[in-house]
Amino acid sequence: KAVVEYDTDLYERETAKRMMGHFQRLLQGIVRDGEQAIGAVPMLGAEERQQLLLEWNQTTAATPASCLHELFEEQVERTPDAVAVTFEEQQLSYGELNQRANQLAHHLRSVGVGPEVLVGVLMERSVELVVSLLAVLKAGGAYVGMDAHTPEQRLLFTMEDAGVKLLLTQRQTITALPEYSGQVVYVEKEWEEFAEESQENLANALAADNLAYVIYTSGSTGQPKGVLISHRAICNHLHWRQTAYPLTGSDRFLHKASVGFDISVWEIFGPLLAGSELLLAKPGGQQESSYLTRLIAERKVTVAHFGPAMLQVWLQEPDIGQCKDLKRVFCGGEPLTVEQRNSFFERFNAGLCHQYGPTEATVDALVWDCQPDDGGVIPLGRPIANMRAYVLDERLQPVPIGVAGELHLAGAGLARGYLNRADLTSSQFIPDPFSEKGGERLYKTGDQARYLADGNIEYLGRLDEQVKIRGYRIELGEIESVLSEHPVVRQSVTIAREDVAGDKRLVSYIVAAAEDPVEIGELRIHLKQKLPDYMIPSAFVLLDALPLMPNGKIERRALPEPEAPRIDHQPSTTTQTPIEEIITGICAHLLKVEELSGEDNFFELGGHSLLATRLISRLRDSLSIEIPVRWVFQTRTLGELAERVEEQFAREKAVAGPRIEAICRRGEDGDSLPLSFGQQRLWFLDQLEPGNPVYN
Repeated sequence: KAVVEYDTDLYERETAKRMMGHFQRLLQGIVRDGEQAIGAVPMLGAEERQQLLLEWNQTTAATPASCLHELFEEQVERTPDAVAVTFEEQQLSYGELNQRANQLAHHLRSVGVGPEVLVGVLMERSVELVVSLLAVLKAGGAYVGMDAHTPEQRLLFTMEDAGVKLLLTQRQTITALPEYSGQVVYVEKEWEEFAEESQENLANALAADNLAYVIYTSGSTGQPKGVLISHRAICNHLHWRQTAYPLTGSDRFLHKASVGFDISVWEIFGPLLAGSELLLAKPGGQQESSYLTRLIAERKVTVAHFGPAMLQVWLQEPDIGQCKDLKRVFCGGEPLTVEQRNSFFERFNAGLCHQYGPTEATVDALVWDCQPDDGGVIPLGRPIANMRAYVLDERLQPVPIGVAGELHLAGAGLARGYLNRADLTSSQFIPDPFSEKGGERLYKTGDQARYLADGNIEYLGRLDEQVKIRGYRIELGEIESVLSEHPVVRQSVTIAREDVAGDKRLVSYIVAAAEDPVEIGELRIHLKQKLPDYMIPSAFVLLDALPLMPNGKIERRALPEPEAPRIDHQPSTTTQTPIEEIITGICAHLLKVEELSGEDNFFELGGHSLLATRLISRLRDSLSIEIPVRWVFQTRTLGELAERVEEQFAREKAVAGPRIEAICRRGEDGDSLPLSFGQQRLWFLDQLEPGNPVYN
């Protein structure tokens, strides 16, 4: 007879009983066959195996075997006069949007766009973007969404790898692609030509299994890889969403994701298939929390999506209470923290949905509805309609409840695979041993997870070198590959560190190829030529050698924490302007250094995109002027940023005046007198004291 003692503060009675059953079956397996490897001995009983493989994967649901644009056309028939899309002062009804998309689609089909033909779409958020995506699908093609702020070399690789012969873009988005030999269509400039085309729907040339779009994600080999998504996969996802979280004609849905990321597919087509109003944030607006707050409040947005990092910044906005029409916020891209969840419910009486899914599983595959009284764990949740989830060991056998394994996904939402990467497709999309049908596949996510006793899945981390920083999926090997191309780099390794809770950042460790000094600024410039901003490390550490384990592999845990940046200021020949002092003061607080000058570079001192967002938000609060976040990335020094801000301040001084007048001194006659620039600076820096809402 065996007796088990356990701490009731840590374990439930059912958990202890389950563990005893596992131990008993382990002993029985060893007795039956003492020669087998210990990892091959089954521990699951028939009941638990049935629960893990079947009961918790009962997700079968009816879904339309239609194409994405067909579902949109059905909605047009139902609500032709309803507002479909709004962008600043532009607005199109469902009927008008459909007609414009049809005109462009007829043109695209006349130049050879059809099934399985890939069309590049390189645009900022705009009405033309929505028209173009619909037009590509209506013509029978599949679109390759590309972020307009991606470095040119990466864009050219994407178009070459995808075999894109036709690119839809805007004049203001891209001035030239000198190495691109395909046809470039500037949609807004050439619209008069398309306006002669028919406004009628085209005959559908597609089946549900035809390709709908390709999204490129970071690749461990140094180049991004294209994920192939069919109409069947995305329609299954959107049908589930409308069933689980129905949108109506009274909803206003905020779209702010780049077309180069798969969340944009849901943000655009989800509301358009439901008869809701699609509201487009301005280009760059997704990084500006104060702008988003105003937009959500003024336009009465009811549904929005935030990555956890941006959610945290947005929740600190002082005017967030004005967003009274929000009914639900979706959150995904990286783990949502308990603190972020609690902060949300302190401010909103609305739904908060945590969602999980790699691009290879079509936007999201698991979902969890947060509640204000949830405990200390926010799980990934359970599979959505027609998707299945398995937590497996190295032998592809299900692990017991509570035991860590690799999360595998299966079902209607799986991608076809990777474009031009049959080897990678076969290694990541493997035969499904649990399927009752033949030919089904499992996708190996590389995520470590475990089943909880209630059937929900908890995320535990990555099994490989892929990370997510502020919602962006990054293969560290891609950064290392680009670094290795620089002649001064002999060895490098890049990791994600979180030395300060909630501030995860990329750090690269460099071993120089020679004794010549390594210029960190040169490495940043080299990386920026090939990688997007979110993949540029926040810090670089120079080492004589990388720490190794006895087996010769890099000992990543032994890599040192980056030192605080040393700032050696030379005496300045110019006097700082008040706005430059404000900017350097804010940056010093954000970067946790004592003093900065106009010659300093924000990113070389550890800045990143999230801190840039906070910098701009505080500048707006100080000066009451509109400042785009991209200026932080475009300027070399804080002094250059100050010059741009000063020019903008001069243009909008009439707008800024009333704000400054509110904090003013009084003249002898009692009339208010505006603060001097120096007084404005001192007032603003005073707001940065701990405990002040602006500081936090």
